[in-house]
Amino acid sequence: MWLNQETTAGYFFAAPFIIGFVVFIVVPMLMSLYFSFCDYNILSPAKWIGFDNFKNLFNDPKFWKSLTVTLKYAFFSVPLKLIFSLLVALLLLRSTKLTPIYRGMYYLPSIMGASVAVSVLWKQLFGNDGVINHIFGTHISWLGSPSTAIWVLILLSVWQFGSSMLIFLSAMKQIPQELYEAARVDGAGPVKQFFTITLPLLTSTIFFNLIMQMINAFKEFNAPFLITKGGPLNSTYLYGMMVYENAFQHSKMGYASAQSWVLFMIILVF
Repeated sequence: MWLNQETTAGYFFAAPFIIGFVVFIVVPMLMSLYFSFCDYNILSPAKWIGFDNFKNLFNDPKFWKSLTVTLKYAFFSVPLKLIFSLLVALLLLRSTKLTPIYRGMYYLPSIMGASVAVSVLWKQLFGNDGVINHIFGTHISWLGSPSTAIWVLILLSVWQFGSSMLIFLSAMKQIPQELYEAARVDGAGPVKQFFTITLPLLTSTIFFNLIMQMINAFKEFNAPFLITKGGPLNSTYLYGMMVYENAFQHSKMGYASAQSWVLFMIILVF
């Protein structure tokens, strides 16, 4: 009978994910696409206004400011995170009895990094009377200066390198050891082995990590909202904060939907 077929079992076990994907992702995306062409504030019925939301968006100074800040955040945080995660993966490549513990410790920040508690802690660390100033004996207003506030958020992003590190580590373990043995026989040192064997064979993995981390950077919201509130002088006003403000503080759900779709197209281009 068809109930005993393997394909039926596959569809049965995949059904919860498929239903959840359709109900919680596909349907809301289609609804937001419709609302992006409407004047909609949740409390009243949506009114079709065509491309007015998009026209207003491109004439909004806050849009260009948030996009500029987001691009700066992404183009600095993502490469730094990938470089740091690759270096840590190289350190953890050698297997010892404590290696699983080290991997867990290094992955822990990625689990906790976006949490409310860690963001509040980060805010305290970089406060005027925070631990960072006490350690270095400085009196820098890290979160109060437009030139340093964004770097506090970038540093928090780099601190969450665990997922990229594990992907790099897994990919490096798949590289045949015979290549390194042949390189050592030819007199190649560790540095030359890295640039002639490891790095070229990690190209696809680097590209995958780059795309995933770029998407996460463009969607960032928690850290700037909890730590800086977009300040000072909108220097940390990321795109996600603009969408949140219009949707839930100004009740411009249609306008926020248009902003979300513009962000989707920007990410799609990258």
